[in-house]
Amino acid sequence: MSIGHTLLGLLESGPRHGYDLKRAFDEKFGHDRPLHYGQVYSTMSRLLKNGLVEVDGIEAGGGPERKRYAITDAGITDVERWLATPEAPEPYLQSTLYTKIVLALLTSRDAADILDTQRAEHLRTMRALTERKRQGDLADQLICDHALFHLEADLRWLELTAARLDKLREAVTA
Repeated sequence: MSIGHTLLGLLESGPRHGYDLKRAFDEKFGHDRPLHYGQVYSTMSRLLKNGLVEVDGIEAGGGPERKRYAITDAGITDVERWLATPEAPEPYLQSTLYTKIVLALLTSRDAADILDTQRAEHLRTMRALTERKRQGDLADQLICDHALFHLEADLRWLELTAARLDKLREAVTA
């Protein structure tokens, strides 16, 4: 996820302080990984330097000054370009799990046990996501569906690999 573009998009509804941006980000996107304040302010500093935001006002308070940021026309154009650019599909061609299976076969370890352990972990995670989905709002349900669909694909791969383990052993040890 592009944090900079996300913060820019949040600014399109109106100027905000860094604290408000963090809170909005965490509310909408950061359920599992909230932003650190330092990340918000370093990102805003970079966006300011690049002319994508401007300081809309500064408020003095009991602590440090609070800057209120507003998106610029260049920032809006940048967000529009980012939104219109499709994300590259992630083909997982360098899978750590595949590496573990091949190494297990190369070192005469039980690759089927690794597959079984991984399958159990995937199922545990899928149960947790399904429960979260049941209790969540629409945004949470959609995020959980995305993760569940990927985990289902992984499970299909685990089953296929388990069925082809003897052939894979022959291929990698030849």
